Parts: sequence; C-alpha cells; structure tokens
Amino acid sequence: MFSDNKKPRPMNEFGGQPNRIEKNTKIKGDITSEADFRIDGKLEGNVTTSGKVVIGKDGYINGKVECVNADIEGRFNGELMVKDLLSLKSSATIEGTVSVAKLAVEPGATFNAACTMGKGAASATKMQSNKKDEPAKAS
Repeated sequence: MFSDNKKPRPMNEFGGQPNRIEKNTKIKGDITSEADFRIDGKLEGNVTTSGKVVIGKDGYINGKVECVNADIEGRFNGELMVKDLLSLKSSATIEGTVSVAKLAVEPGATFNAACTMGKGAASATKMQSNKKDEPAKAS
C-alpha cells in the first residue's frame, strides 16, 4: 500500500487516499481522518483514524493514537489504542500504554508498555479515559 513507486495509490476501504508524513517533517498538533496514515517524520500530538497507522523506521510519534490496525517499525511514546492488530517490527520501540485486540511482536522489538489485550481492550481503555475525566466523589 505504501511504496515508492510512482503508480497511483490505491484508495483505502473508506474511500480516501492514504496520508504520508515524510522523513525530516515535524508536526505538532492533532490529526483526525478516516484514511490510512504513514509517518516517516516526527509527530507531537494525537492521531485518530478509522484506518491503519504505519510508523516507518525513521518515524516517531509522541502522543495518543487511536486506529483500527497499526504497523510500527519506528518509535512510539504515549497511549496507543488499536481496535484490531498491532504489529511491531524488529526495529520498533514502544513506551507508554497499549490497548489492542491482537498483538504480533518480531524478535528485537522493544516493548516497554502497560498492555491490555483482547476484544474488549479498546473499550476498557476508553472507559478508563472517561473515568479520569469524571470528578472525584466524596465518601
């Protein structure tokens, strides 16, 4: 799906073109989309997509990511919520909290994260996030 070929990129299942943040590009802010994302640069912020997130070997995200699937070769620090499959390549470095339905880790990957797995993991993380926003109750 993400290649250096000059062929037109295929549309993803949601009808949008995949997005790409190139190497040596730095972005501060939040991204919301229904299309897939490939990050080869640096992102300080949050990504919310109903597609797939790919962090390339030189890519780095510091923030919160919510997506359906993710492939990570680069670095991630923050909160990662993947509704289906998270695939960590051997060069990946993950720190923070992770909530996934399925996890695939290649030998060599660094995974220093609190992890919740299973079909209800993404909804459990959302419930925990919502509880943080609720005011404390007096007893």
